[in-house]
Amino acid sequence: MTRVKRSNVARKRRKKILEITKGFRGSSSRLYRTAQQKTLKALMNSYIGRRLKKREFSKIWITRLNASVRYFGLNYSNFQNQLKISKILLNKKVCSQLAIYDDIFFKKLIYFIKK
Repeated sequence: MTRVKRSNVARKRRKKILEITKGFRGSSSRLYRTAQQKTLKALMNSYIGRRLKKREFSKIWITRLNASVRYFGLNYSNFQNQLKISKILLNKKVCSQLAIYDDIFFKKLIYFIKK
């Protein structure tokens, strides 16, 4: 059987994993085997987190809109329904930002929808 010399490749692979786990606590940042497991877990959690972030932001926008629309005697679902009936194409994020930063326009939007 021939001898396999992979010192550079193996070192690069291990070094890459240890670079990823640099800020981890304890042996997770020093020992290759545990670092490899922690890297896999961290990457998995970051994948999950990217999906959860979208959900969380959507919840925040809905909560903000609901609070600002209730001031005018509507609730969130009625507000969205009235937007649809009025054929106004504004998404949750934009409506939420309007409610926070441009309250004059948001007030006009509500009165336009109520008619």
